[in-house]
Amino acid sequence: MKVLFHFQASASLQSWLATQPRDGIDIVFCPESDVDLFERFLPQADVVWHLLKPVTADIIARAPRLRLIQKVGVGVNTIDLQAAARRGIAVCNMPGVNSRAVAEMTLALMLAAARRLPVLINRLQAGHWTVPDEIQDGLFELHGKTIGLVGSGNVPRILASWLDAMGAKVVYHNRSVTPAFAYEWLPLVDLLRRSDIVSLHVPLATETHNMIGHAQFQQMKPQAILVNTARGELVDAVALRQALDQRRLALACLDVFATEPIPLDDPMLGRDDVIATPHTAWLTRDMFTRAMQIALDNTRRLAADQPLLHRISVT
Repeated sequence: MKVLFHFQASASLQSWLATQPRDGIDIVFCPESDVDLFERFLPQADVVWHLLKPVTADIIARAPRLRLIQKVGVGVNTIDLQAAARRGIAVCNMPGVNSRAVAEMTLALMLAAARRLPVLINRLQAGHWTVPDEIQDGLFELHGKTIGLVGSGNVPRILASWLDAMGAKVVYHNRSVTPAFAYEWLPLVDLLRRSDIVSLHVPLATETHNMIGHAQFQQMKPQAILVNTARGELVDAVALRQALDQRRLALACLDVFATEPIPLDDPMLGRDDVIATPHTAWLTRDMFTRAMQIALDNTRRLAADQPLLHRISVT
């Protein structure tokens, strides 16, 4: 069973996988940037372990042996599910595997924004010890602030308990009230109006594409903070830049972008009012330990014609 692992796997991750029982599984490590290696091994692949680079209909058509696309993570919007279904190729994901990692990164971004850490670090490295008034006036604590979580899945549920313990007021919005989520539900417009920090935690779908745009930024508190560790396309990038330029928004904390990798000349980079990271909220050693166990298990199940874990149903 030949697996094409389409990711820049670290040397330590490759070494760890080498210690795991393989049961006839041959793993080819292919960085997403290595197009030649991908093209060479794609026709031989029975399984693709997929992370971020889209698995298109064209890629599926050029993989005659492919039987399983295993998403290492949750979101499958980067996979052409219909093309896979037409070929009878199974698509599986890993619900909850990266939730704690994403929740921790989201909290880290909130804290970095509250204390303006990137600006303070850059100033100190440039030899500036004192903090100007305009920076001092923007520093705050999460305690006592209202934090609006858009979504009620695994990540916001983990995050909400931490924020609650820190003394923040947690509110949330979802399409409907989630009984198991013991916080105040609000319509989106009310959440935006009340929240000091708005954090996005919903999947990308037709109804969520650009769900935060010009109208929504106008509804937010002046100098509120937006955090997005979900999907870049949830936010209208032009509207976000305008909100920052007009100081409708104090800061944007972004781990995801509509185009990835984000171009180095993108106007969102290099701004003091943007904290940007390269879609790495999910990326921890602990997450990979959990994820690789599931990926290996599903690959063994495929070889043995056993039911697969977390198979995506395509209608």
